[in-house]
Amino acid sequence: MTRKQLLLVAIIVVLASAFSAVVAYRRGMRRSHPPVPSFEATVEGGIEACVDFSEAGSSVGKTGCIKGRVLKVYTSRAGNTFLDFCQDYRNCPFTSVVFSSDRSKFGDLGTLRGREVELRGAVTTYRGRAEVVIHDPDQIRVTP
Repeated sequence: MTRKQLLLVAIIVVLASAFSAVVAYRRGMRRSHPPVPSFEATVEGGIEACVDFSEAGSSVGKTGCIKGRVLKVYTSRAGNTFLDFCQDYRNCPFTSVVFSSDRSKFGDLGTLRGREVELRGAVTTYRGRAEVVIHDPDQIRVTP
């Protein structure tokens, strides 16, 4: 083999390894999110009823349901989409986010603006506020 051929083979091997690493990483990320129970299953399974977003802090550390009217839908430069329940998100006791890595699973989230919704998922804290990270469209239910 010539030097050019060896170099070409080496480049192909490196690119194939990098591609396989990316695929393995993405598969691992999908598996790291625990499945979110459907709304129907959680009601039957005994999970608490939905609480208003202003009281979401009482559900931190649990899988729960938070309800409220979405006032704003904002997508950051990084592609993360936030559903805001207060006029000023900085002073709101609750936040929710769809990360850019999950965004392709959703349709137009802008249609949620002005709608009453229920969000189901693990309630955690982020910067001192209760938060639900939305990984799956089944976590969102628009209420009548």
